[in-house]
Amino acid sequence: MKPPAAENASSAPMKIAVALNPAASFGRTRNAGHLAAEFIRAAGWDVVVLEAENYDALRRSVDRMLATGVEALVVVGGDGMVHLGVNALAGLDMPLGIVPAGTGNDVARLLALPLNDPGAACGRLLDALETGGRRIDAGRVIAGGKTTYFAGVLSAGFDAAVNERANSWSWPRGKSRYNLAMVRELGSFRRITYTVTADDVTWRQPALLISLANGQSIGGGMKITPEAVPDDGWLDMFMVKPLSRLRFLAVFPKVFAGKHTGHPAVEIRRVRKVRLEAEGVVAYADGERIAELPVDVDVVPAGLWVLA
Repeated sequence: MKPPAAENASSAPMKIAVALNPAASFGRTRNAGHLAAEFIRAAGWDVVVLEAENYDALRRSVDRMLATGVEALVVVGGDGMVHLGVNALAGLDMPLGIVPAGTGNDVARLLALPLNDPGAACGRLLDALETGGRRIDAGRVIAGGKTTYFAGVLSAGFDAAVNERANSWSWPRGKSRYNLAMVRELGSFRRITYTVTADDVTWRQPALLISLANGQSIGGGMKITPEAVPDDGWLDMFMVKPLSRLRFLAVFPKVFAGKHTGHPAVEIRRVRKVRLEAEGVVAYADGERIAELPVDVDVVPAGLWVLA
């Protein structure tokens, strides 16, 4: 299916829903949403702007709007807003547009979207409305009887614990909060013994973390799985086996360039479905808290239509 052009001689402009996160990137890009809406409206589309006081209220507003019939959903914000859009569109044949305006923007990086430039990002998604965009895989996680979808990476271990700690702080703001939380978490973190079942093979795995990646990066550009492809029908399982704190800190800077993959403590393998079990470990996906383990994760090939 290809979205129609914004208008023709015999019809009114077609409708696009634009969901805004006013707290994206802690307010530094507060105007990005309205700039994006105006840009899309100027191209001839009927734009309905959706705002709410919190994430749950916005999610409900998006669901109500999608039920009325729109041509596309555009989210303005970071990976949390992408996560909202992915789950709102699960099971619907409707495209997702992304205007990056968050701190990490890892899904936008995966799709090579312009960062920190709402106009350029809107231009890209409007071009994709004309060409039809593309299909990428979606990750699917089942935990506690609830199904959630993700576009980027599900983390369970040290990196998820860093997210948990960073989310409990109101300062510092921006990416430095994540880096400081990592340093603080490293002081108390202990290795985890997982029970892993990957494509029906089960084993015990001591590790600092295990991530399941449809995308390449977390934390604003840390390329944990630099060769991950979002439309190949696979997830990349990333494991870091136990390391001393000093050795971990020596490896960590290499992650930003994706040059850590040859380290003997790092293992990456392609999988289609995984069950992770461990005591007291919380899973995060696209930077959003999912649930405590156990979780069952698989890939939905071509499960997400994106305007990219």
